[in-house]
Amino acid sequence: MRLSVWIVLLSCVLCASADIRQGGRFVWDAVGGAWDMFRAYRDMREANYKNADKYFHARGNYDAAQRGPGGAWAARVISDARENWQSGVSGRGAEDTRADQEANAWGRSGGDPNRYRPAGLPSKY
Repeated sequence: MRLSVWIVLLSCVLCASADIRQGGRFVWDAVGGAWDMFRAYRDMREANYKNADKYFHARGNYDAAQRGPGGAWAARVISDARENWQSGVSGRGAEDTRADQEANAWGRSGGDPNRYRPAGLPSKY
């Protein structure tokens, strides 16, 4: 009887620790995904290259999503928040927001960000 109680308790502990590890991995991926999004934004600002914003949107989302579900989640939350804020403040319009969201979704789904890469953008990016 004692052995079966210990087996049940050990099973519960192992299951709980597996959930904690998975949750920790999700958070770790989300933090890394947020960093990927920040890095793409920083590169976009540094490049200051005409018609390159869609490329950087796609690249940031692609890099974040490659980390796993947590990175894809962070990319979606950051992209949606930025587009909601930008469409209300910048006045760029619904068409620009739609095009940005298309590039965001393309990158998050694993599409090659170079689809949006403008000719002449330095290879550094």
